[in-house]
Amino acid sequence: MNKEMIIVLDFGGQYNQLIARRVRECNVYCEVWPYTMGIEEMKAMEPKGIIFTGGPNSVYLEESPHISEEIFKLGIPILGICYGSQLMAYTLGGQVATAPVSEYGKTEVEVDKASLLFRSVGEKTICWMSHTDYIAQVPEGFTITAHSQVCPVAAMECAGKKLYATQFHPEVMHTAEGMKMLHNFVYEVCGCRGDWKMNSFVESAIDDLKKKIGKGKVLCALSGGVDSSVAAVLLSKAVGKQLTCVFVDHGLLRKNEGDEVEAVFGPNGPYELNFIRVNAQERFYQRLAGVEEPEEKRKIIGEEFIRVFEEEAKKIGAVDFLVQGTIYPDVIESGLGKSAVIKSHHNVGGLPDCVEFKEIVEPLRLLFKDEVRRVGLELGIPEYLVFRQPFPGPGLGIRIVGEVTADKVRMVQEADAIYREEVARAGVDKRLGQYFAALTNMRSVGVMGDFRTYDYAVALRAVETSDFMTAEAAEIPWEVLQKVMNRVVNEVKGVNRVFYDLTSKPPGTIEFE
Repeated sequence: MNKEMIIVLDFGGQYNQLIARRVRECNVYCEVWPYTMGIEEMKAMEPKGIIFTGGPNSVYLEESPHISEEIFKLGIPILGICYGSQLMAYTLGGQVATAPVSEYGKTEVEVDKASLLFRSVGEKTICWMSHTDYIAQVPEGFTITAHSQVCPVAAMECAGKKLYATQFHPEVMHTAEGMKMLHNFVYEVCGCRGDWKMNSFVESAIDDLKKKIGKGKVLCALSGGVDSSVAAVLLSKAVGKQLTCVFVDHGLLRKNEGDEVEAVFGPNGPYELNFIRVNAQERFYQRLAGVEEPEEKRKIIGEEFIRVFEEEAKKIGAVDFLVQGTIYPDVIESGLGKSAVIKSHHNVGGLPDCVEFKEIVEPLRLLFKDEVRRVGLELGIPEYLVFRQPFPGPGLGIRIVGEVTADKVRMVQEADAIYREEVARAGVDKRLGQYFAALTNMRSVGVMGDFRTYDYAVALRAVETSDFMTAEAAEIPWEVLQKVMNRVVNEVKGVNRVFYDLTSKPPGTIEFE
């Protein structure tokens, strides 16, 4: 699909991927690239606009990320955000210095409504600030278009050259009219039409898969989760019986999940798929014996997945392609350009060096989770499958802190089933982005009946999120948590305490590992 493109240049800020997500909500395609991206590579992509992200550095320090002035001569509209705004000012001859007063959190900003960026925005609006430096003097040709009580340049622009900058973060939900500002940038400034829609994605993805795969045989890594399920149905639409879906039951799934997956995708299910179930529980437990570090567990599980697939491929014979349900947050969190590796996903950063396939195909690689769900609905997948709870590829292996054993798997499976049952029964599940139980590595003294116990603690996690790049801990009603706690300590052998995790993302991750 020949689509419009906005490029987000990553300078290391915590909201970088959120910017891309917000632009896509405007029906404009967007990708995140490292700030070291070459000018010629950038020009070849023919972007309609460029956005500089925030970052933790001071632009006037030599070791901080910088960029060539050449980018401002391309004639491409640019929006600088936070560090990106300071970088624009500094590179073009303005002055950036330590602010007399730092600004953090919700701040009232007064804007110039004559600016295209602030069209339909209130004259005074609440924005999210997070800075210790500020633009002390704007470059020649720029005008100040917004200010706060302590920040003289909350926004600036050189409209003739289509250069815009905000000291605040329009991409976060705390900026009340941030989506209007981003919408104004991509439509009013960049002139985008908004051609990023899921129906056109499905059509082009199927066409691309047909061309890429041709008459080759395809092996799909099917976990039964949302991502791999959508990828499997997308492939079945493209290549039909050339596709074989292999479901590896590694013994790290939720309670009864293996049988549930087989019921949906197996021979008695509604889809015409070649389905193979591999029961490899003991094999994975043996590989994980004695391993406690979560990143190492991810890599072991990822490598073992690939080895099982290779073995199944040899049985099928001459498999050309391996399909995986990798999505954009997987790619980003496994390390994008200069960005830090948050965690290796088993189908991205955890791949082994030697994979016995012609090529790995990842049709959802550039989609966020909610976009994947929209693709699923477009493909006709039932809603109860499309909106199923997200589940990590490494499964319960990373929801068990410390060494993985069959007994620990049993404990977390049972606790998680109780938690999900009670949350759904209370009707709380509809507003949650993700919720689950994890097993901590902490053992403590308790008392049950007249007997002393020395057992494990379960941690309950529930978050509200729209994009899975940021998340807030959900407020589960106290009576629901109490009921879950009572059931877990009474019904799950080996557990005598239940905690609730209040951590947001950032600084935590959504998973508990």
